[in-house]
Amino acid sequence: MNIILIFFSISLFLIVIKFINSKEKDKNKKLSIFKKNFLSKEANIEKIFTRDDERTSSDPNININIGHYDNEDNIKRKSNIHRARLSKFKKSRLNGEIIFIDQDQKIFKYINGKRIYI
Repeated sequence: MNIILIFFSISLFLIVIKFINSKEKDKNKKLSIFKKNFLSKEANIEKIFTRDDERTSSDPNININIGHYDNEDNIKRKSNIHRARLSKFKKSRLNGEIIFIDQDQKIFKYINGKRIYI
């Protein structure tokens, strides 16, 4: 009987230690993932693009240049920023031209002082 009690207490003690060690490993794993993301070049580049997109979307006078050689993702990102600026500010500069939107949701630009609807 005494041997069974000793065996049970030792096994319980080992289970508790294993549980505590697994918690510490999880914390270290999460910390290492955070460090890896924090120090990676790709994460830093993505932060720069995010800041640039925020700056561009907050000012309708900043030119958005969509070129022939832009890939599809860049074109979608730039056009979404352009549409958001049109909705918010009722004007946006795209490829050097200021484009406006009126109350009827019609898009136009001024050429020689005249409204030209697009």
